[in-house]
Amino acid sequence: MEISKDMMIGDILRQKPEAAMLLMQFGMGCIGCPSSQGESLEQAASVHGVDIEKLIEALNA
Repeated sequence: MEISKDMMIGDILRQKPEAAMLLMQFGMGCIGCPSSQGESLEQAASVHGVDIEKLIEALNA
């Protein structure tokens, strides 16, 4: 599965549970919050000041 910036965090975690650790390493520690489940990866990265391109590259590595 190729992860893209418009994917919902909840969908990413359901399809690729191991992504949780990487998201936390990027400073996105609230991935378990109910609101994050309906948030796109791009929205969450923006809120947390994370470079979306670097994050996507790491998630798809």
